Amino acid sequence: MAYLGAAYLWVKAAHVIFVIFLMAGLFMMPRFFVYHQETTPGSPEDKSWIARETRLLKIILNPSLVLTWLFGLMLMVEIGAWHFGWFHLKLLFVLGLSGYHGWIAGYTKKLARGQRPLTDRQLRMLNEVPGIAAAVIVIAVIVKPF
Repeated sequence: MAYLGAAYLWVKAAHVIFVIFLMAGLFMMPRFFVYHQETTPGSPEDKSWIARETRLLKIILNPSLVLTWLFGLMLMVEIGAWHFGWFHLKLLFVLGLSGYHGWIAGYTKKLARGQRPLTDRQLRMLNEVPGIAAAVIVIAVIVKPF
């Protein structure tokens, strides 16, 4: 433990906590989208879904993403993770999840404008992305296959 010292385990715990919050939001939002798309744009129900999605994005998803990255980068520096193959795989999938978060933010805005570019089936398929990514990340970090 180089610079974090006794705080290392606290930083690691915080990283895992905010990853859990982030993943919960990444699983929840596409389900919101499926239900939201069934509403008529401009209706009271549509406005309720817009409010729910905005709160989830601003209160849980955005802060969790930032804090996950902050604590993760601290851990990366602490253990010199850049030198490990497993870390490169993890980083690739974390970047993918960060992009997925960006897509979620963008789709939230589209729904708020009354646009419905994807089908319910497509949204349900996209809902599998965070689960697959999480499985790969956990295997990379725990098993360290390379």
